[in-house]
Amino acid sequence: MGRHGTIAGRKAAQDSKRAASFTKYARLITVAAKAGGDPDYNPTLRTAIDKAKAAGLPNDNITRAIKKGTGELAGETYEELKFEGYGAGGVAVIVEALTDNKNRTTSSVKHAFDKFGGNLGTPGCVSYMFDTKGVLVFDKETGVTEDQLMEVALEAGAEDIVEYEDSFDVLCPPDVFNDVVAAVKAAGLETVEADVEQVPSMTSEPDPSVIGQLRKMIEALEDDDDVQKVYTNSAVDLYDEE
Repeated sequence: MGRHGTIAGRKAAQDSKRAASFTKYARLITVAAKAGGDPDYNPTLRTAIDKAKAAGLPNDNITRAIKKGTGELAGETYEELKFEGYGAGGVAVIVEALTDNKNRTTSSVKHAFDKFGGNLGTPGCVSYMFDTKGVLVFDKETGVTEDQLMEVALEAGAEDIVEYEDSFDVLCPPDVFNDVVAAVKAAGLETVEADVEQVPSMTSEPDPSVIGQLRKMIEALEDDDDVQKVYTNSAVDLYDEE
């Protein structure tokens, strides 16, 4: 998603999805654990576990997902898929998925695009409008200041700090994301969320008449257990139900 809306709005949107399904978080852990089952030596796994715990995924489920990833337990093999296309009004959309059935997922994603006035495109058709960035979000209510973030995050390799009404975003290249996360944790600074995301480098202003369709399409995509993330370059907050 594009970075729009308030911290409260983002949390509400995320919480509703977290409550809907634990499957996504278990898959994320399983895939991350393929690179090693010890989160102390696998930062990607540590991030996946933190997300799963925040969503309320039971510890037994987390342990089982790790063992599937390391091969200690038999399990499905997940494939990473990326879909690109346009939503209603020409808004660029990227969908990232983890699936054990490529045909099922492709059909489901295409159906969501078609049903709500979008068009699923070819690989690369919209990715040029996005940059891959590590994104760390900080809530101003915690008392964090821009000076603190500059001192800690920029020293660790972050390249920009963006201020919003109630938060700060720290942006960094993907290859130093884990270093920046470790640095802010060591400094005692708490993130609302931290992940590698697709950040729009150019935005689109959808006509008000299609915003409802865009929201419904995103909801349909995110309700799919195979879909991990949905990004758009909409200049309008599509998660803010008015």
